[in-house]
Amino acid sequence: MKIALGNDHAGYPLKDFVRSVLEDLGHEVIDRGAPDESPVDFPDVTRATCELVLAGEAERAILVCGTGVGAVMAANKIPGIRCALGHDVYSAHQCVEHDDANVIAMGAWLIGRATAKEVLITFLDAKFDDDEDTKRRVAKLRELELMAARRLANGI
Repeated sequence: MKIALGNDHAGYPLKDFVRSVLEDLGHEVIDRGAPDESPVDFPDVTRATCELVLAGEAERAILVCGTGVGAVMAANKIPGIRCALGHDVYSAHQCVEHDDANVIAMGAWLIGRATAKEVLITFLDAKFDDDEDTKRRVAKLRELELMAARRLANGI
C-alpha cells in the first residue's frame, strides 16, 4: 500500500520510527513531512500529505505532530479526508471499520514506540465495515463536508 507520511517539527522525533515500521510492513512511503525540527506550520504539512490521498497517489496517510490534535483538526477541514486521533489500538481499527477513516494522526509527545507500532499495524490492516448502518453514517459525514464547503464557497 502507498502511505503518505507527514510530520511537523514536533513530530519529527517519531518520524523515522514510523517510516521504518511502514517500510518493514512492506508499504511504500511518500514523505511530505518536515526534514528536521525547524518550525513549520502543521496545517501546511497536513494539506500536502492529505492531497496525496485525495489525488489517489496514496491509499492512506499518517500524520505525526506534538499531540496529534492539530493535525486532526486541520485534516478534517479537508473535504474527502476523515482523520482520527490514533493513540490506542481500538480506535485505530474502529475509525476505519465504522467511520471509513483514511488518515490517522499521532502525537509524538504522547505515544510510545510500541503503541505507535501497534496503532499503525491495526490502522493499516483495518477494513471498512460495508454494512448499511456504517454506509449511512459515513454518507452523513460526507453531507457535513459538502455543507461546510458550500458555506465557504458562498462566503458564509
